[in-house]
Amino acid sequence: MAESTLTSKGQITIPKQVRDALGLEAGDRVSFRVREDGVVEMVPETLDVMALFGVVKPKKKGVSLEDMEEAISKEASGR
Repeated sequence: MAESTLTSKGQITIPKQVRDALGLEAGDRVSFRVREDGVVEMVPETLDVMALFGVVKPKKKGVSLEDMEEAISKEASGR
């Protein structure tokens, strides 16, 4: 079992075997959850950027080249 000591500033170093098991690296974020039975769960919060692919859908579709040329022509003829 991995152990760590709480510093006077309330900091704990996460043991290497725990970091390795969770795939944690410097700069990664973790969250702590205290269960009703008093057990504390530490959960990695860092996501791979590619895991977010497709989460946000674009509001509008792109504009075709023909639509752009038509808008330019319309604006130019109005001047």
